[in-house]
Amino acid sequence: MGGRLEGKIAIVTGAGCVGPGWGNGRAVAVRFAEEGARIFAVDKNIDAMAETLERVRAAGGEATPWTCDVTRDDEVAAMVRACHQQYGRVDILVNNVGGSAKGGPVTLSEETWDAQIAFNLKSVFLTCKHVLPLMEAQGGGAIVNTASTSGIRWTGAAQVGYASAKAGVIQFSRVVAVEYASRNIRVNTVIPGQMHTPMVEARLAKQRAGGDVETLLKQRQSRIPLNFMGDGRDTANAALFLASDEARFVTGAEIVVDGGMSVRCD
Repeated sequence: MGGRLEGKIAIVTGAGCVGPGWGNGRAVAVRFAEEGARIFAVDKNIDAMAETLERVRAAGGEATPWTCDVTRDDEVAAMVRACHQQYGRVDILVNNVGGSAKGGPVTLSEETWDAQIAFNLKSVFLTCKHVLPLMEAQGGGAIVNTASTSGIRWTGAAQVGYASAKAGVIQFSRVVAVEYASRNIRVNTVIPGQMHTPMVEARLAKQRAGGDVETLLKQRQSRIPLNFMGDGRDTANAALFLASDEARFVTGAEIVVDGGMSVRCD
């Protein structure tokens, strides 16, 4: 019996990770491979994908690595072209590149604002720009974009560039979903909350807790009604549903994966 994505070709951007463990992109690549998809694994840093590729192979899957700065149109065009030349089609696109920078509208520099919009939102625009014509020509496809609860709620830290960009990802997905619905292309969004991914240890603890990982984990956990923190595998399972034929009647939608955090009153 085949998997839920048997025979599908999936581009996963941000397929690397800043450390060992289950980042969102790594988990998506591995989970999709487990369900039969062949993965075109994309990241700016080839070394960051080493564990991802190893885990895909361990799952009996196939992954082709490709380095690409997804904020650059020429590199995105070359990446999508390479995937199409190798596999002949692109059935699924998962946009997982992203990252936050702290700062409100006064403290955030213009340079950092521009970088946040480019990294978190422009990257989604560029990949869709080049993948959508291929999906339309082949008769359909599925796009899953990764946003953040920062795009729908205040989540405990001023990060106005990141929050604005992730809110933009949600609305971008809705608009594209409606435009391309008649062409059998579905576009949906996963909205992860305060996940325990390798980025917590590698980056966020330094930004927000003076390098104290345990303090940051306790702060994040305290906001979550469920008694544990999710990780990239929870994001991946939501993306898997949206990318699969089980979601054939789902487009322009969001799945919030945050343990109930964003619906709390306090």
